[in-house]
Amino acid sequence: MDTDQIKRILEAALLASLEPLSSTRLAGLFTEDEGVTAGDIACALEALRADAPARGVVLSEVASGYRYQVAGDVHAWVARLSAERPTRYSRALLETLSLIAYRQPITRGEIEQIRGVVVSSNMIRTLEEREWIRIVGHRDVAGRPALFGTTRQFLDYFNLKALEDLPPLAEIRDLEELAPQFEFEAALGSASSTPPARIDTEASTVGITPDFSASSDSIDSPASGEIAPTQDTDSKEHLA
Repeated sequence: MDTDQIKRILEAALLASLEPLSSTRLAGLFTEDEGVTAGDIACALEALRADAPARGVVLSEVASGYRYQVAGDVHAWVARLSAERPTRYSRALLETLSLIAYRQPITRGEIEQIRGVVVSSNMIRTLEEREWIRIVGHRDVAGRPALFGTTRQFLDYFNLKALEDLPPLAEIRDLEELAPQFEFEAALGSASSTPPARIDTEASTVGITPDFSASSDSIDSPASGEIAPTQDTDSKEHLA
């Protein structure tokens, strides 16, 4: 079977699939009698990727395999097909997700210490329902708090092949760069009688990156002399 025919078969399968397809699944499209090798599939995929500049879709490799997705320069037009308003996520939720992604495995208590506010149970539930995070173990301390990590679905959604592909925090000027498809709430909730924690005060304006590099090795409750986390005034998971 020639490369052009293999390309057409792979392209059709990728466009028809609702999820990314791994090289193994793509190889399963062919019988032994057809003599298509792993090298043939790799060459065909590379040829499909090379065709991208002239098309409105691009071939992308993510954690679960290969998929076609809309090219960035035409996304604004394609988005008009959707009558639904895009889901809007709060900055608090995205800060929590970023902490889990960059500091995993991490406990809820450690997240609260770094952010300086209580992490809403609904926020954790929302991230779990989106299948972006999961419990990967338990910290071997009193109470055995759950350790959270990201999932393969998280990598797929953010167009990443592996965690190593996450951009360095020093290169992210704003959380919006990590999740460009999100619409952000610029303000962190309404005024409250409780003064906001330091990190929320510094991160309350789009364009400023919270410092996620603070140490939180195995602490699940504030140490002596530290300020206990306050209630997060931006605990809304998603806004209409």
